[in-house]
Amino acid sequence: RTRRMQGGDYGRYTEVKIEKDLISRTAKEKRCVVHFFHRDFRRCKIMDGHLEKLAPKHFDTLFLRADVANVPFLVTKLAIKTLPCVIGFVDGTTKMKIVGFDELPGGDNFATSTLEQGMQECGK
Repeated sequence: RTRRMQGGDYGRYTEVKIEKDLISRTAKEKRCVVHFFHRDFRRCKIMDGHLEKLAPKHFDTLFLRADVANVPFLVTKLAIKTLPCVIGFVDGTTKMKIVGFDELPGGDNFATSTLEQGMQECGK
């Protein structure tokens, strides 16, 4: 199992550009975190930095990112209205949703460990 994970995108923060691929991956993976972002949003870049740090630490979770311009169906279906938006899926079901930085203590300067702790609580 570990070898399969190391051979795939586990341990990396990977962009998915095709909506159909993102739907398929979130449905079939045990644990998956997806950052829905916009290239020009500063806060999305901040979130990217935190998720890039977390991906290599959690080989049991797939960390993905998707530009909202490439995934309009999911943006509508998941009611994404504010960015950044990070959604955690367990067995294809939404278990966590972080919208903007309001829920994270410290605003733009929140700690990676705060994000990590919130994800772990939701993934149980």
